Amino acid sequence: MTQTSSERAPRRTGSRSGGERKNVRGEATRQLILTAAERLFAEHGISAVPLRDIGIAAGQRNHAAVQYHFGDRDEVVKAIMEFRGAESEDSRTEMVAELMMGPTPTVSDVVNAFVRPLALHIAPENHYLAFLSLYITEEGGYEGMGDLHLHTGGSVVTLHTLLRRLVPDVPEAVLDERWWVTLTSAVHALARYHASQRKRAQLPAPIDVLLDDLVAFLSAGLTAPPVERDPRS
Repeated sequence: MTQTSSERAPRRTGSRSGGERKNVRGEATRQLILTAAERLFAEHGISAVPLRDIGIAAGQRNHAAVQYHFGDRDEVVKAIMEFRGAESEDSRTEMVAELMMGPTPTVSDVVNAFVRPLALHIAPENHYLAFLSLYITEEGGYEGMGDLHLHTGGSVVTLHTLLRRLVPDVPEAVLDERWWVTLTSAVHALARYHASQRKRAQLPAPIDVLLDDLVAFLSAGLTAPPVERDPRS
């Protein structure tokens, strides 16, 4: 007997639902892999962990699961940074918007807008700071990450531009180098705080106090007078 279009419709709907369920399972698998990769990379270093071990840690029976979902190690790293970076960027974007709309900000305001959103990752089952600290070290500094440092989002570029306007007395090349040192130092310090909290279940001071002092310390470095070189040297 010939079916009408209305009788055939449920089968098309069912097919879409099946595809949606498959996509949901695929995204869940990708998230398991990212979480496992972040932890293993943080514990052993990015280049030291076989992709097969990541799949096993993520509970995948298929030893090629990581390659299937991401392709290669670089894509796994990029995905981790995009995932975690987005969490920081939401908070940082709001802070930058407030700085741009309010009275003239200070250098400390600029540094604070970078540090505080990163500190959100000092949380249980979050290994991003340790991962990022090791990755920066392997790449020879924050600037060695190339375009990947933009995982932090456009707000960090805005902060850098704002800093140049706030510190006109420091030569641009010197200030740019200090900015890279600030970003790198902030990541390493926050990773240290997180590791200390995990291993000893406490910090030498409340986290807000440590963050305030870190911001003050880094801000002072950005605004310090440039070193005057002896013209005879």
